[in-house]
Amino acid sequence: MAADLEVLGQMIKRAQYRNHRTMDAALKDVGVSLVQWDALRAIDRMPGASGHELAVATFQSDQAFGTLATRLVERGLITRSAGRGRSLEHGLSDAGRTALQDGHSVASSVLDDLFAPLDSDHRSELLRALRLLTQGE
Repeated sequence: MAADLEVLGQMIKRAQYRNHRTMDAALKDVGVSLVQWDALRAIDRMPGASGHELAVATFQSDQAFGTLATRLVERGLITRSAGRGRSLEHGLSDAGRTALQDGHSVASSVLDDLFAPLDSDHRSELLRALRLLTQGE
């Protein structure tokens, strides 16, 4: 049984790796990486969020997100302003909104292709199973 669970864990990781590799390559046409686009999505979902909140939402350390945010500011994709206490609040610039929307179009096409082997019922079951595994995070 343990070997089956190890294989299951590896297959989840392989699927995630394939998703990341494919999305990252496709998003280059938009001019952003997957990590940058993920940050733009988080900032859009969480207006005014602190760097720490955004780091948690994007599965990064505070330091890594801070470095990423600095690069996004330098590229004109996001803005930073004084927030509560010493924190900085993040927002999308017009260029960031454009990159986000262009990324959504790219992602839709990529995800359609990635999940094409699964019919609607299989997709729903996979989503239910993954939600069950990640409850309580």
